[in-house]
Amino acid sequence: MKTATKPKIVVFYDGACPGCVRDRAWYEKHAGQGVQVEWLDITGRDDELRALDIDPRAALLELHVQDEHGRVLRALPAYQLLLSRLPGYRWLAWLIGLPLIRSTLSWLYRHWVRRRLAREGRL
Repeated sequence: MKTATKPKIVVFYDGACPGCVRDRAWYEKHAGQGVQVEWLDITGRDDELRALDIDPRAALLELHVQDEHGRVLRALPAYQLLLSRLPGYRWLAWLIGLPLIRSTLSWLYRHWVRRRLAREGRL
């Protein structure tokens, strides 16, 4: 039986962030054969990001993912798209989309990222 391949998505991630690199490794470990993801380190790619209508500062502060139609999702919707592609994790994509959970996770994520970037002197 052949595994169906899902259309490719592009994940814009901060390659200078150890946690982001670990998250990428975790994702790749759980992805399976049919999941096609291009990982694009945003470090030093401000012009490329602007060409895609992505603000480089916003790309540092929030995860951005380009879907198979060229739309760019950011923050929790980007995580939902990523998780929905993983076998066995679609339920988690649904769960983080629930209103109370979504707003709480969004706040926690923004707080964590801003603290990390400030600590690194990149904000």
